Amino acid sequence: MTAGTDLRPPRVQPAAERTIRVEPGKHWWRRPWIAPLGLVVVAFLAYALPPYLAFDPALSRVPSTFPAHYLFLVGHVVFGSIAMVTALLQVWPWIRRKHPVLHRYSGRAYVFAGVLPSGLLALTIGAATPFGPVTRASDVLLAVLWLGTTWAGYRAARERRFGDHRRWMVRSFALTMSIILNRLIGPIAAIFLGPQLATTFGGSEIALGQSIAALGAWVSWTVALIAAQLWLDRKPKRRASV
Repeated sequence: MTAGTDLRPPRVQPAAERTIRVEPGKHWWRRPWIAPLGLVVVAFLAYALPPYLAFDPALSRVPSTFPAHYLFLVGHVVFGSIAMVTALLQVWPWIRRKHPVLHRYSGRAYVFAGVLPSGLLALTIGAATPFGPVTRASDVLLAVLWLGTTWAGYRAARERRFGDHRRWMVRSFALTMSIILNRLIGPIAAIFLGPQLATTFGGSEIALGQSIAALGAWVSWTVALIAAQLWLDRKPKRRASV
């Protein structure tokens, strides 16, 4: 056998490698949902944050039910705002692809400076909400699910189970953003239930207010979570073979 002669049979490319095409990444401006989502988050925070950054209990939109309630509420809102901003960075494909270091650090901020402290505070203020027992049950369950899905996603990433990580974080993202849906459902519920004050609610404004709050609380996060699961369970598009 002469030097330089290779008698080994040529490598046969596996079928899986032959059929997978690596698609070029899209630029950030070709993701049409990023800008509207960002605007919605900014608008919501511009509405929600100022009363609590002033540290004036008189500006609170939620009546206090125990001495430290307002301080707990301020912490919940501030840490929750961090969760919303970092969640937006997490779902931005351009950042995941082009800036993986930023993705990792914003992900840690989402978990440890956003969801975990905000969710733990939510357990306390949710269990003592002034909006009735039905809303109380929803708030506590939402806090548990928010903490659970986020921690499951974080653990999956640490164990390099990135498929599981992505699915859990999609659920966590849906629960994070469900507060926006909550604020939209409330006024709609008030429009439909308000005329029934004298009949269905027997003239009780407390019963009416608790019903409006309960509808917003339950519908918002359940709809968001179901939508996230339907999106995860959708059939992936077939890729053309090479």
